[in-house]
Amino acid sequence: MPTMAPCFVPLGNRLLDSLAPDERNRLASDIEEVRLQVKESLCVSGERIGSVYFPLRSVVCLLARAQGTSGVEVATIGNEGLVGVSLFWGAATLNPAEILQVQVPGIALRMDAEVFSAELTRAGALTEAVRRYTQAFVSQLSQQVACNALHSIEERCARWMLLTHDRMGMEEFPLTQEFLAQLLGVRRASISAVAGELQEANFIRYHRGRVSVIDRAGLEAASCQCYRALREVFDRLIP
Repeated sequence: MPTMAPCFVPLGNRLLDSLAPDERNRLASDIEEVRLQVKESLCVSGERIGSVYFPLRSVVCLLARAQGTSGVEVATIGNEGLVGVSLFWGAATLNPAEILQVQVPGIALRMDAEVFSAELTRAGALTEAVRRYTQAFVSQLSQQVACNALHSIEERCARWMLLTHDRMGMEEFPLTQEFLAQLLGVRRASISAVAGELQEANFIRYHRGRVSVIDRAGLEAASCQCYRALREVFDRLIP
């Protein structure tokens, strides 16, 4: 009788990568690789969460719908964590006026929400990793509130680009000015002006909806301290 080939979870998601190889391989049969499309809605307000996603090379945004907008960024999730963290708190549906939408298209790993919840009841290594990520996620929420209230569009734009650069692990990634304006809750003209300034300073190259980071140190200098604060939290809790 032929021996079945072992299943493995692809590397690239820091939360899953923190698990021991045996634990990762145990989860492999419940995880599938998917490609997320830009602006794809993974879950909308009041909808039951059917799957959780572990981004590898993609970024998902938690948006809050406000009057007169199609949604403003509350938090972003990349290769450091998972989409659907509210299941950890026992909430099986998305909060009112929230939506989970793909910011940057790419690869993610998907697990059925019921299987994920059952794994949490085992109180094993995955549960501990999700607990640490939850702490980092809540820190991101509070930092984001302060950032939106206190810092300039240029600082916030640089922070967003740096975090996306970290999460994608690529020098270039897709980004339209319209989408970034939506995420940051500002006018497109403001984003156009800021992108022009960052490009003129040779921190980035922006062409046809794609951003290339060419001077990482310069972009960090243009960002607010929120980027460094968030980076420290994620590095400490999701090594």
